[in-house]
Amino acid sequence: MRRYIAFLRGINISGKNKIPMAELKKSFENQNFSQVKTYLNSGNVIFSSDEDHLDKLTGQIESTIKKQFGFDIPVFVISKEELHTLLHNAPDWWGSGAKEIYDNLIFILPPATFSEVFLEIGEPKEAFEKIEHYKNAVFWSFSRKDYQKTNWWSKTASASVSHKLTIRTANTVRKVSKM
Repeated sequence: MRRYIAFLRGINISGKNKIPMAELKKSFENQNFSQVKTYLNSGNVIFSSDEDHLDKLTGQIESTIKKQFGFDIPVFVISKEELHTLLHNAPDWWGSGAKEIYDNLIFILPPATFSEVFLEIGEPKEAFEKIEHYKNAVFWSFSRKDYQKTNWWSKTASASVSHKLTIRTANTVRKVSKM
């Protein structure tokens, strides 16, 4: 059995795509996943499965959510080992805990690629934000007081690219990696 984390994109935000975590947990258990845990109300699910193919897991989870809750929710699935590797390769400036900086990890939903996302969003504004990509993720940090001056803030939420991403804070990612 391998441990996985599923990051669901766009649930329970501003009253949209509401899925109670207890029902989401039960949905995963009904799919024969074991040791299911949820974290926060934003669609972070930690679970175990014998399945080794991420595409198959992702499709199964997305299909079940559509069937059970009626939402087309993109899901990013990553093994716990791969998440640990990702965090081990974080740049030194990311996730320092500085109160004036907001650190996020952007997961790029397949089949989208970093190059594709970068072409749509563009260069970060050096005075206000930093990015560094590693595999299927982007480490992104920016000044809390100047977030509206960043290039990536508004563009990660734009219709043209938002469906290709799911974003979590450094604290959330670190917490679920330990669950």
